[in-house]
Amino acid sequence: FELTVAPNSSRMGATIFVQPLDLVKNRMQLSGQGTKAREYKTSFHALFSILKNEGVGGIYTGLSAGLLRQATYTTTRLGIYTILFEKMTGEDGRPPNFLLKALIGMTAGATGAFVGTPAEVALIRMTADGRLPADQKRGYSNVFNALARITREEGFTTLWRGCVPTMARAVVVNAAQLASYSQSKQALLDSGYFGDDILCHFCASMISGLVTTAASMPVDIVKTRIQSMRMIDGKPEYKNGLEVLMRVVRNEGFFSLWKGFTPYYARLGPHTVLTFIFLEQMNRLYKTRVLDR
Repeated sequence: FELTVAPNSSRMGATIFVQPLDLVKNRMQLSGQGTKAREYKTSFHALFSILKNEGVGGIYTGLSAGLLRQATYTTTRLGIYTILFEKMTGEDGRPPNFLLKALIGMTAGATGAFVGTPAEVALIRMTADGRLPADQKRGYSNVFNALARITREEGFTTLWRGCVPTMARAVVVNAAQLASYSQSKQALLDSGYFGDDILCHFCASMISGLVTTAASMPVDIVKTRIQSMRMIDGKPEYKNGLEVLMRVVRNEGFFSLWKGFTPYYARLGPHTVLTFIFLEQMNRLYKTRVLDR
């Protein structure tokens, strides 16, 4: 219970601070669809434009959806991870090996993403609303109003629109974080300039956050575009994720797959750093308190 509730509460608290980053990232990913024109020059330009046009409250649009996403995604992910971790732990108390941990993390991440998709759909739509013309705004008052209206107006299954890329992003993030952290840490230790301490863990985590952001952003833009799309003449704007990728590359340029890189990294980077620093310290405590006794 403590393993699930405490981290979940802290993440929901953190959401209040990172919500503007989510909003800026989503707006940038949705800007300039079908054209090479850039609606926002930089992340700061996007932020100041939103503040100018929508006020301070505008940068917190979709906060209720962000909180619900953390409540559903994080609770499920940590719960599944804890259960699988305990089942895979040997009778002597030895934890699973690196490969098994990675598999458990990816499974837990994908399951959590599935459960959290309705809140994700609501979040994408609410954060996108401010950039739409007045006659196209959805005008959801909060996340529960959004979920109810989506169900009533578009059908229950629409709540899971973009579920596949959402789950794929969770798998990519977990896999990229673990692999790039392990490699980065080893490279730093082999350089001879670092010892196995917090400084090394911090630097390896920062590198891991950068790699993870770069690896997961193309999947993230697919998710964002699909979850925000409208029906045109009774047909969806995009048929599938592959079409999103092809149209973005063809109409907006290859590097448009990384629109919103700065706010995404600003959000994911600290999370990666804290994740691995805590993990290293817990592993060290386990070694000194259990294995070395």
